[in-house]
Amino acid sequence: MLKKAFVQSGTLLLLLFMTFSTLQNPVTGSYIKEITGKAEQVLKEEDPLYMEIIRKRQEYDQPAVDAVIDPVWKAIPGLNGKRIDVQKSYDKMKPAGAFQEGLLTFEETPPEVTLKDLPPAPVYKGNSGKPMAGMMVNVAWGNEYLPDMLKTFKKYDVKATFFLDGSWVKNNPNLAMMIKEEGHEIGNHAYSHPNMQQLSRERIHDEIRRTNEVINAALNVTPQWFAPPSGSYRDEVVKVAREHGMYTVLWTVDTVDWKKPDPASMADRIVRKTEPGSLILMHPTSSTKEGLETMITGIQKKGLKLGKLSDVLSEKRLSE
Repeated sequence: MLKKAFVQSGTLLLLLFMTFSTLQNPVTGSYIKEITGKAEQVLKEEDPLYMEIIRKRQEYDQPAVDAVIDPVWKAIPGLNGKRIDVQKSYDKMKPAGAFQEGLLTFEETPPEVTLKDLPPAPVYKGNSGKPMAGMMVNVAWGNEYLPDMLKTFKKYDVKATFFLDGSWVKNNPNLAMMIKEEGHEIGNHAYSHPNMQQLSRERIHDEIRRTNEVINAALNVTPQWFAPPSGSYRDEVVKVAREHGMYTVLWTVDTVDWKKPDPASMADRIVRKTEPGSLILMHPTSSTKEGLETMITGIQKKGLKLGKLSDVLSEKRLSE
């Protein structure tokens, strides 16, 4: 009797050991997970809520847009697509058991071609599918207007991209640091405000390199954007800038503020012409100082977000 009980106990222990070993076996464990996952998927597909979310993808999903070289606007950045994250959306809606549009969760899908994949070409605007515009301030003079402009940008929590002349940074490191500390983006505007189109390749390199060096020394920043003075360039300028790791940027809408236009008229024209993807050129001038607030509020009323070039020209979509 005792022997029989011992055998039964041993057999039970052996079965328990074998069951435990089987469960711990990675192959068996993966198989069990796979079977469990399939079972869960079948249950979801029988849930009308889950299937409703899948059907909504036809309505909400948007394909990514590749970056392209446009015959007029040159390099235009791409834009991420978006699609419903079915599982996350389902998890949010499941407790209520009903479809709720406000609980949809999306994920972004990158384009196959981005700005960095394109051959060197100037950028005049962002992707028109992104409701955003950028303000660019070219700085080689106009120190007296910068503090008031910075106050206006801060008042509306708008960040711009300031393209700094290298010699200006060398002579005005404190003002340059003020711009950086306000959270604005720093770009390269050459060293001596030359006509880049007429320079030799060696001189183009020198203008860009010296400016990057002085900006890096003063601000610990390496620019990724280059704005040729007066918008003057040739293909060689764009290629050299890319060799320095920068994209050449021009503009979509120009304040022409150096001509001292009436601030109200200038601001009204800029607001009217600004569209999704627009890059707006300005300088530290009296006209821009006086008209900046009207430009900012007018553009925002059109439903456009204002931001730095790195935000406007990125493939990332705006949060909805």
